[in-house]
Amino acid sequence: MNNSENRVALVTGATGGIGFEVAKRLGQDGFTVILNGIEDTEGEKKAAELSSLGITSEYVGFDVTDEGAVNQNVKALGEKYGKIDVVVNNAGGLGGRQRFEEMTTEFYRKVMALNLDSTFFVSRAAIPFLKKGEHPTIINYTSNAGWNAGGPGAGIYGTSKAGVHAITRALAKDLAEYNIRVNAVSPGTIDTPFHAKIKSTKPEVFASWKNNIMLGRLGQPEEVANVVSFLASSDASFITAETVQIGGGQALGI
Repeated sequence: MNNSENRVALVTGATGGIGFEVAKRLGQDGFTVILNGIEDTEGEKKAAELSSLGITSEYVGFDVTDEGAVNQNVKALGEKYGKIDVVVNNAGGLGGRQRFEEMTTEFYRKVMALNLDSTFFVSRAAIPFLKKGEHPTIINYTSNAGWNAGGPGAGIYGTSKAGVHAITRALAKDLAEYNIRVNAVSPGTIDTPFHAKIKSTKPEVFASWKNNIMLGRLGQPEEVANVVSFLASSDASFITAETVQIGGGQALGI
């Protein structure tokens, strides 16, 4: 049973797609939810949407790749609530596609910052407040690309997500003495606005993606949110240093 009354969850990248569904599900579980993003108008709109559902929430805009902004805002949130119980490092992304031969150092650093630096910055800043939390936990996001090194031009994205897999286990080892659990989810192809462009311009390609998934369909954001909800709950109290694949068997290939 997930009894999360009076618990506080910070969800980065929570203004749309999987992040918002995770925030909504945690709110339905009883968490006070802090939504983070960089699109302030959309963030305020999403927080209002949660409030209309009876969920206690607020939006705090800051760039999770900016170390100073992360430190300042996470500290302020921790001091405001007196603790942080759950951190969901949802923010991240592909960042574009470049093959290694022509890859610029700027692009390399941008993708690593978006996926790996952000996870480190937010987790580090939250640790003092997680120590005060109830069933404290960090939930990171890796990807199938972290296992198979990504598709054409997405090699550095795969590299960054493999780094998230490793830092999840490293954080779990480092924080176990404080009873802070650290796990990750690894979503497969999920039907979100992330794929809106190819869905509209090459619908036949988008439709074919399900052929590489054992269950024969794309995942839904709610299905990722369900797993995050479990990992954030006391039901998962003996689970740490794990990565849960949420891809309908996609990672195995068919």
